[in-house]
Amino acid sequence: MKIVTVIGARPQFVKAAAVSRVLRKSHEEILVHTGQHYDKNMSDIFFEELRIPRPDINLGVGSGTHAKQTAEMMVGLENVLLEEKPEYLMVYGDTNSTLAGALAAGKLNIPIVHVEAGLRSYNMRMPEEQNRVLTDRISSLLLCPTDTAVDNLKKEGILEGVFNIGDVMCDAVLYYSKLLDNMPREYYFSHLVGLFQPIPLLDSWYMATIHRAENTSSLETVKEILKAFNGLDAPVIFPVHPRTKEIIKILTKDENYHNVLFVEPVSYLDMLFFVREAKKVVTDSGGLQKEAYILQTPCVTVREQTEWIETLKGNQNVLATPQVEDIIDKVLNTVADNGKRELYYGNGDAAKKLCDIIGNNIK
Repeated sequence: MKIVTVIGARPQFVKAAAVSRVLRKSHEEILVHTGQHYDKNMSDIFFEELRIPRPDINLGVGSGTHAKQTAEMMVGLENVLLEEKPEYLMVYGDTNSTLAGALAAGKLNIPIVHVEAGLRSYNMRMPEEQNRVLTDRISSLLLCPTDTAVDNLKKEGILEGVFNIGDVMCDAVLYYSKLLDNMPREYYFSHLVGLFQPIPLLDSWYMATIHRAENTSSLETVKEILKAFNGLDAPVIFPVHPRTKEIIKILTKDENYHNVLFVEPVSYLDMLFFVREAKKVVTDSGGLQKEAYILQTPCVTVREQTEWIETLKGNQNVLATPQVEDIIDKVLNTVADNGKRELYYGNGDAAKKLCDIIGNNIK
């Protein structure tokens, strides 16, 4: 059986790698990278270090408005699908690449497999929410990471082809985290490239990422978040997203954020290390909240809501507004109850379940 898998950003490569290791034992897979995100960290070392299959096809779409980007992807993907004639098209998560792949396949009556189906923030202002809702509506197999995701689909009247397989990102985290202790702490710190200063070897730190539009579209909002980081009791390692870099340069001209270590984006393995060893994670990333939970590192999420509501139980993850006092309070004064931890995202066998379901539902 032939499956075309569509991905467009580095996190999706990591998820797809977890599945491809199992899928390619029994099926033919054509891996298509839309080029939605060009990531300079996706060099030879990225593929070699993580043992990730390289894309068979790269559409090279690049950045642009949502409409332009999605339209160009659909044209390229339609050509691929007409040429390859797969039994299934598989997409991950909630990017523009996900929606473009689903729409292109749907128009050609090719069954769609949506991995990470059923996630909801119930905030339709988010492009990601629009993408995931629309993709779910036209998918044939909806492979959910949690019971909550299954319930979300049930509320929307989507009952057929729905399966809880666990989270393929959990597969990846558990697989790659076993590699972390092969290298000393100094190895990971040697990879940190400071934007403004050399990065010292630390014994204690917080790990932070901030990139969503609601937190980065305003200088004042970013300033509030950085002031909060400045007030914490340990240095904050802050890999700067390209969307945030120009704002950071502007703000650091007038302010000295002495407690914030601004660094270039880090590799996936390095990120796992710094998250696993951090006092806490502070982020607005959906994926990083979940990775922190799996790695048993408490998290503060600078957002109004989260798709991963299971992480909120026992204060393993708490929501904060982008304001100095609230972020500092949540980081310093929230205590996680480890007794409330559960295996919400599976035990690392989601990819096997996915392959079994596809094999049993061949159209």
